[in-house]
Amino acid sequence: GAGLEKAGVDKHLQEALAAAPERLEEELRLDRREWMTEIGPVDLMCRDCDDGWVAVEIKRAGTIEAVEQLTRYLGFIRADPAKQRCRGILAAQSLKPQAVTLAESRGIACVTVDLAVLRGEREPELTLFG
Repeated sequence: GAGLEKAGVDKHLQEALAAAPERLEEELRLDRREWMTEIGPVDLMCRDCDDGWVAVEIKRAGTIEAVEQLTRYLGFIRADPAKQRCRGILAAQSLKPQAVTLAESRGIACVTVDLAVLRGEREPELTLFG
């Protein structure tokens, strides 16, 4: 069956990141939106600069539950020998510190995204130190 339709900020973030996946990681390119697994759709399936698979889960708020969801998706994706090295990225407008800690312990990258910046509505805030 079809996946659940995203609404609101999640939908807009997904559209913006599908159009510019390199905002998550240099040289990342979109393979497909709403890539189905046995337990639901991964928001974006991408390929990296080495042609490796990258599953991207997009949330307004990155929580422990979002990390758990992406972990489940990765389990199903990696069962396919052709995708056993698939990496995960959790992209969110805000990330809970506990979610980042859990994600890092599982080898999942976390990226903070700003919808207004993605849309070109304003410039990113410049920081002296990252």
